[in-house]
Amino acid sequence: MNCITPSVVETEVSLEQFIPDHVFIYATAGSIRCYDGDKSYTFKAGEFFLARKNRLARYYVEKGGGEFERMIFCYEESLLREFQQKHKIEADRFNPEDTFIKIKPTVLIPDFIHSLRPYCDSTGKIDEAFENLKYEELLIILLQDQPELAGLLFDFARPEKINLEEFMNRNYKFNVSVERFAYLTGRSLSAFKRDFKMIFNQTPNRWLIQKRLQEAYFLIGKKGEKASKIYLELGFEALSHFSYAFKKLFGLTPTELAEQYYNN
Repeated sequence: MNCITPSVVETEVSLEQFIPDHVFIYATAGSIRCYDGDKSYTFKAGEFFLARKNRLARYYVEKGGGEFERMIFCYEESLLREFQQKHKIEADRFNPEDTFIKIKPTVLIPDFIHSLRPYCDSTGKIDEAFENLKYEELLIILLQDQPELAGLLFDFARPEKINLEEFMNRNYKFNVSVERFAYLTGRSLSAFKRDFKMIFNQTPNRWLIQKRLQEAYFLIGKKGEKASKIYLELGFEALSHFSYAFKKLFGLTPTELAEQYYNN
């Protein structure tokens, strides 16, 4: 179980952009923009929201907003199952489209966050003796105010099989493994590769690289974007690798393409 983190600054695009567990996030300072491949969400200090598990997401600190600090609670499935059994909770399925669900304002949550201070050490980790109790306390507060969240939090089903072509064209920029993509489309790895080959006539890895590079070519050659600004957002981990792959596919470097843009 992840500990509570009262003061963590998000400054870069994270390389692993998969949300494996439901995460409650309380913004304590600054503002942040979240993007899930389809929609952007902005949260400011004093707001709280729930990031849904089994989704892809990317986070950006808003310019002018300063450092973003947040307190998080990561709810692993084992804790949620135990809580549901303990409290005998039955829930109708609640499956909104949004990846980030804004929690309704309530004085109980800020008061709860303030009450944590005596139980946290200097790193923000709750004393182990109180950890489960505090996680449960927050759950009770959330469900008391928004009981429909039970249908989301206590849904333990695996992702269902979905339209692979639509999903990949929407999410190809996320830097996650092919295994993640397979899981999120409701397929085994072998079924994913088979279906992918039938739809795109390429392997997933080759298609992902070409798709990202084609988008990079458009952004640099038509929009004047800088390679150093976009390579992470397009799923590459290193600028050197991005530049090498770009030249291999197009026969010129990102810098040479940028020069053409500015000379035209």
